[in-house]
Amino acid sequence: MPVSRLSRSHGVEFAFCELHSASEFRRILRRERLLADRFGGGFSLLTFAPGSPGGSLAALAQLAQCLKPRLRFTDEAGWVDAQCTVVGVVMHRTPAAAAWKVADEVCEALPAAIPPPLCEVYYYPLEAAVHERRGRDTEYSAGADGKAVRPMDAMFALQIPLWKRCLDVSAAAVALLLLSPLLLLAAVIVKLTSAGPIFFRQWRTGLGGKRFEIYKFRSMSIDAEEKKRWLMAFNEQDGPAFKIVNDPRITAIGHVLRRTNIDELPQLWNILKADMSIVGPRPLPCSESEACSMWHKQRLDVTPGLTCIWQVRGTRDSFDDWVRMDIEYTRQRSPWFDLKLILSTIPIVLLAKRRG
Repeated sequence: MPVSRLSRSHGVEFAFCELHSASEFRRILRRERLLADRFGGGFSLLTFAPGSPGGSLAALAQLAQCLKPRLRFTDEAGWVDAQCTVVGVVMHRTPAAAAWKVADEVCEALPAAIPPPLCEVYYYPLEAAVHERRGRDTEYSAGADGKAVRPMDAMFALQIPLWKRCLDVSAAAVALLLLSPLLLLAAVIVKLTSAGPIFFRQWRTGLGGKRFEIYKFRSMSIDAEEKKRWLMAFNEQDGPAFKIVNDPRITAIGHVLRRTNIDELPQLWNILKADMSIVGPRPLPCSESEACSMWHKQRLDVTPGLTCIWQVRGTRDSFDDWVRMDIEYTRQRSPWFDLKLILSTIPIVLLAKRRG
């Protein structure tokens, strides 16, 4: 564990500052996830936050003094956040129960004058089958002595950069304004040509595993979701995703909407809401995302989007290859790469070629 420079503030010397920076700590988390995905096993993340608002530096110093002798050589400690208010410990191949034991020992060793820290334990991989859902976006599982163990998906999420958010808002707002006549026409046609609502809404999995409701012009019959289970035997996409080229659920006008990608335009509203971005991995329905392998979920590290590498390459790919392209994007994300993908998407839209 590298030793960083000492910090002084209000007369308190952080002799415990063998803490990785927030960026380095994030790299360590990602490394542990890759090791777990490749070789099996799992690891815990134990976090400590100040027990009182604006927790003092002295309290953090006391916490570190109690924590340090309880860490193994393979454990890595660092700042979870850039503001240096939450301390985290990556515990290699350590079950959640053992992480909670360390948390209890640290809290018991703290001086009575120090408010006990807020402790949380995350574990990777936390299988969806054992999740006890309490709310729409957060999942828990019973850990040692009934203590909560959180999934780690959100810890890997990369917040959208300012340049990207500015591009999304400006482009989506201008597009909604310019395309408003087309949007209105599409809405009227959908309403007049088939029974049911104008918009199709569906819960999908976004950044860090957070669920959000996606909007599309309805291009299928109103009982499409019920019919899906009967059509699973004809699925033409391997893996958890479901795709049929000649899907019998699509309405007559739906074929036109999908071929021209007009059905996707309401997602500009998702972009304004920050659920999505212009460029990013296509969001999967929650049921399909939950059926993914653990390494597939690396695609959830960035905000989902309207278009990404998979949409512009135009080849028939396995689901694993699809995910590899999404992961490639998470590692190459930049203004120039986004611009390249946007420019590559334009002829696909104009030529009415649809990937997903």
